[in-house]
Amino acid sequence: MDFFNRFAVPNPSIAIYASMVAITLAVIAIIIGLTYFKRWGYLWKEWLTTVDHKRIGIMYLISALIMLFRGGADAIMMRAQTAVPDNTLLGAKEYNEIFTTHGVVMIIFMAMAFIMALMNFAVPLQIGARDVAFPRLNALSYWLYFFGAMLFNISFVIGGSPDSGWSSYFPLAGTEFSASVGTNYYMLALQISGIGTLITGINFITTILKMRAPGMTLMKMPMFTWSALITNLIIVFAFPVLTVALAMGTMDRLFGTNFFTTTNGGMDMLWANLFWVWGHPEVYILILPAFGIYSEIISTFARRNLYGYKSMVISMVAISVLSFLVWVHHFFTMGQGALVNSIFSVTTMAIAVPTGIKIFNWLFTLRKGKIVFTVPMLYSLGFIPIFTIGGVTGVMLAMASADYQYHNTMFLVAHFHLVIIPGVVFAMIAGLTYWWPKMFGFMLNERIGRWAFWFISIGVCVTFFPMFISGLNGQARRMYTYSESTGFGIWNMVSFVGAIGLLIGFVLIVYNIYYSTRYASRDIPEDPWNARSLEWASPTPLPEYNFAIIPTVNSGEAFWDYKKKGLNLFNGALEKIHMPNNSGLPFIIGSIFFIWGFAFVFGLWIIAAIATVGIFICLVYRSFEQDHGRYITVEEIEETERKRRGVRI
Repeated sequence: MDFFNRFAVPNPSIAIYASMVAITLAVIAIIIGLTYFKRWGYLWKEWLTTVDHKRIGIMYLISALIMLFRGGADAIMMRAQTAVPDNTLLGAKEYNEIFTTHGVVMIIFMAMAFIMALMNFAVPLQIGARDVAFPRLNALSYWLYFFGAMLFNISFVIGGSPDSGWSSYFPLAGTEFSASVGTNYYMLALQISGIGTLITGINFITTILKMRAPGMTLMKMPMFTWSALITNLIIVFAFPVLTVALAMGTMDRLFGTNFFTTTNGGMDMLWANLFWVWGHPEVYILILPAFGIYSEIISTFARRNLYGYKSMVISMVAISVLSFLVWVHHFFTMGQGALVNSIFSVTTMAIAVPTGIKIFNWLFTLRKGKIVFTVPMLYSLGFIPIFTIGGVTGVMLAMASADYQYHNTMFLVAHFHLVIIPGVVFAMIAGLTYWWPKMFGFMLNERIGRWAFWFISIGVCVTFFPMFISGLNGQARRMYTYSESTGFGIWNMVSFVGAIGLLIGFVLIVYNIYYSTRYASRDIPEDPWNARSLEWASPTPLPEYNFAIIPTVNSGEAFWDYKKKGLNLFNGALEKIHMPNNSGLPFIIGSIFFIWGFAFVFGLWIIAAIATVGIFICLVYRSFEQDHGRYITVEEIEETERKRRGVRI
């Protein structure tokens, strides 16, 4: 019995018991459904073993949507708990777990997955490639992310969730103050998922630099591809720092080392510095792809080319460099001195300059444009004012002396949500809606999409604007309750109402997917938006090989010039196409990593050793595997193209 007690949740509640029942019933339903409809073989052959960048992108997308609602449930519970003074809906321990998991799930497992989904799907198409440089590594990246996310999420019902904040500061995250295994889950799950992200970074840098279509120089790439390149460069530089920090934190907790303790030579501030050396570039890992998406959408629906292409590229490069020079602004109140505070105050304000350049470029693109108010365009236009408010309050926080007033208050919470939600979530929904026809061969319903947009946009403002007021009045973040005499009640109730509006908006998005899947027409053109970049030159639905003939790029907007000026885009004759074979090895390695992580969380060393050997065996097997892929014949290509109404051959 003592052995099983270690897997028990430290503070069980009705919500946890309900979750256990729901998870069990869901697993049973999935198994019964796959068995009844005889879909096990299809699931394995077409999805679990796929190395197709498009299908991997769709799997990232499904995972991101699930994590969005997982993290959103935490957000609703937090807003409900603080909606009224002296509320007892949640206890202190539960509230700590919920705000911790909310932050981790939304940043690491939702936003990052959404970005990877759109990069996986769109970037190879935008550069005229047939897949990424390393297809199997791409599949491994997804499965490491997926099993890292699953490892983190089972903590809610097995062993207990982490409760020391999404930044997991030591010594709070040490065994003295976080005795349960929750923080072990945090360390191991982020480690596994982070390795997958680092692999993705290497893969996409190689893909973009080495696999562009003939004639596509760097300065002819679409802006989303540019943002993906710069984002993945940041990933390659930033994520090893997180990997090292998590490894050191894991050793502190499991093996009694003293990297981050306050005794025996440890330095708790070392964790804070390592975390934010990764954590602040992470903000721009999220934001820069969003900037690329907005650039594509605004240019498309303003019906004109993007204003200031070179300045957009330069500003993204400047943001990527400055993103590594601002992390100390998280410590303005921690006593490092006026000189250090002044330096990082200047660098933090400086990063607003290239960001402002991009805002003006989008506005100048809109100027004199023939704007079409589609759902993607609405999100792009809604982003500009809300994000600007979030950015301006960030400049306020960048003033070191003023930060003593703002730091650790709800003002800060309002600031970063008004940056991340319009800057990332709006972009992801816009990008999802924009590329949906190319992904699935039909369009999402515009009317339902507009309703969702207005609920989400108004909900964001109603939820977070009151926090500026309560924060300036002294309401600290991460407090699970407060007294009526503080006067915070009215502002928190308004925030709760706004959160309900957000919930309705996201439910409408899910309903839109369901409704459109059932009723939307499948008879749509390859280019339903009258877009400008190369992915819309491919047939719909997309064949495995993307392009029957690799396009030749002669201008910065080759597809637009192909449509409007008659420039030739597809030269040469059809030839057989080499494609990689599917492989179950990435899924198997990811599964073993899940077992490895779970064993380390609970100190099950024999299982951990076996899993380590299993990972090593898989890597050795892959090193000696003889798999040279396969060829698609010209006859198969011709038949596929005739069915898909693609390139006229």
